[in-house]
Amino acid sequence: MTPIRINLLPHRQLRKARQQRLFVILAAFVAGLGLAVVAGGQAYLSNAKAGQEARNNFLKEESAKLDKQIAEIAQLKQKTNDLLDRKKVVEQLQNNRGEAVVMFDDLMRHLPDGLYLKSVKQTGDALVLTGYAQSSARVSTFMRSLEATALFNEPVLVEVKSAMVGPVRSYEFALNVQINRQAPEPEKNRGAKP
Repeated sequence: MTPIRINLLPHRQLRKARQQRLFVILAAFVAGLGLAVVAGGQAYLSNAKAGQEARNNFLKEESAKLDKQIAEIAQLKQKTNDLLDRKKVVEQLQNNRGEAVVMFDDLMRHLPDGLYLKSVKQTGDALVLTGYAQSSARVSTFMRSLEATALFNEPVLVEVKSAMVGPVRSYEFALNVQINRQAPEPEKNRGAKP
């Protein structure tokens, strides 16, 4: 008997062709899936980046607003400080407005006979007194009298020199004295008799 010969070559070729088709389909599917994953990842990252940029821009805008508000607050603080400084000056002027009257009253009360003042200059708490006296002893008496008051401190004689005032021989003097700002308020009726 003759053996039957079966040719399996077409069957193998068909199977090989089917496997190649399946491989190509799977490769295309995997490549498509990979591209989809990459595209999805890219879209997610770009969306996340855009969201972060939007948040960054929002923070920059809010930071700029806060900087403007801080500048406005600094200006308001400066204006407040300026107003407080002005208020202090006004209060100081209000408190010291009667000081000149009290100072001149005290000077005249302690001015001895035979001595008169030519000028009184005030710079801050310092007074410069210039005038004429019949003798240098009267200048010393005036200085002791000023030192005994509560309003004046530290009288210092700058100079005494001989001078002619008209036909009369006198002594021209200059002295410095400090005003005591903590001096008690003088009594309103201190010239009145009890």
